[in-house]
Parts: sequence; C-alpha cells; structure tokens
Amino acid sequence: MTEKIKIAMLKRNMSLKDLAEKLDQSPQNISGKFKRDNFKEEELKEIAGALDCTINIEMVMNDTGERI
Repeated sequence: MTEKIKIAMLKRNMSLKDLAEKLDQSPQNISGKFKRDNFKEEELKEIAGALDCTINIEMVMNDTGERI
C-alpha cells in the first residue's frame, strides 16, 4: 500500500512533510508506517482523504476471482 500512497503523493506533488501536516502527524511517524507498510483501515481512509483520493478495499476469492 505504501507504494500506491507514494504514487498518489507524486501525482499530487505532495511531500511526506505535506502529507504529515494534513494528517496532523509527524513526518517521522508517517515515514515509519511507510517503512513497515503497516496501516489500519481508518488510517488509509484518512490518507486517501488528504490526497483527495477514494480508497476501495475488497476481498477477491483466489480460486474463482469472485469479488466479495
């Protein structure tokens, strides 16, 4: 997920510092989450909002391709 967030940041011309400010967090905290690629669903929604994006989380059955 970190890679997708970074791509969105590039497209929005937003630095890590800019994103951290929008999220009212320190750049160090955001950087740590990027390194661990560890985000809660609520955090992803907040990040998407800060990037003016929509996030879609879905499950797909591997054997059938069925989306749940």
